[in-house]
Amino acid sequence: MPSAALNHHLDRCVDNRSSDNNHDNPWKLVIDGYANDLMLFYFNSVSRHINWSIGYESLDDELPALIRDEELGKCYADKLIKVTTLDGEASIVYIYVEANGCADNNFAQRMFTCNYRIYDKFGTYPVLLAVLADNDSNWKPVQYHRQRWGCGITFTFPVVKLTDYRGQLAELLDSNNPFATLTAAHFLTRCTRHDMAERLQTKIKLTKLLYQKGWDKQELLDFFSVIDWLMHLPHILTVQFHQHIASYEREKKMCYVTSIEQIGFENGMQQGIEAGKLSGLIEAVQGLIRRKFPDADEGKWISILHAADKNTLHHYLLRVLDASNTDDIFGAKH
Repeated sequence: MPSAALNHHLDRCVDNRSSDNNHDNPWKLVIDGYANDLMLFYFNSVSRHINWSIGYESLDDELPALIRDEELGKCYADKLIKVTTLDGEASIVYIYVEANGCADNNFAQRMFTCNYRIYDKFGTYPVLLAVLADNDSNWKPVQYHRQRWGCGITFTFPVVKLTDYRGQLAELLDSNNPFATLTAAHFLTRCTRHDMAERLQTKIKLTKLLYQKGWDKQELLDFFSVIDWLMHLPHILTVQFHQHIASYEREKKMCYVTSIEQIGFENGMQQGIEAGKLSGLIEAVQGLIRRKFPDADEGKWISILHAADKNTLHHYLLRVLDASNTDDIFGAKH
């Protein structure tokens, strides 16, 4: 069992992740590919008006100009999509979702600013939604209000806090919606923050549960990557975790989590995050591609890596896992 000093050290690491909002970054990976599941679980009153059968269009390329600038502050995990409604007119609606991991006094103002910028860009009133993963029970911004000399504005937006689900752990674990599982992982991470041995056992149980959900391989890996990041373990316990899961995978004849590529991804991701530099992530992606595709023409993709931002590099890391060739990672156009 880890010593008290080691537990204290890991506890500080968890706090540091939350304080600089790295806690939110893994959410970006799953918001990208599973926006309909997120909406269904957290914002069902909105989701039921959307025609998910025809899909949705991701507009993330628009976000840097609309949202991510010094005026609005630090970039959080976010997503902008275009959906079609189920009503008779089949209207187009733009939905912006932001996940945030710590209390922020400027949050409501930022949502208001995002709202009018999206409206100004597309000429139709958008829907803005917030998922708050902080632990401050007294902080839940739901509106932005300003008034002067009889002229004013009140902007409201739907908000869910993961702490609102406290006491529903059994229901969360029983649900087949992957965001219910992530919400449970959020609570379990906090509950085990002072006991890494208990976290190991909890992480093993939660990972086995992912297999029992009957999800396809990519869905399992995508959501495991978030849970794995949240439920960080020291190296010696990580080795034990892989041993337990490898045994379980052999029993189920489904080697997903402990594949060579996945272990390399985890090490590379952790190295990149800890380094806090793009160079660490670039080296992680390079190493995995060279291992998996030793005969690939490196000249075709090395410049792409060096031109990518941190979020894009995270995506490349995930794509390496199931890629059949480098086109699956970067796109055939490259």
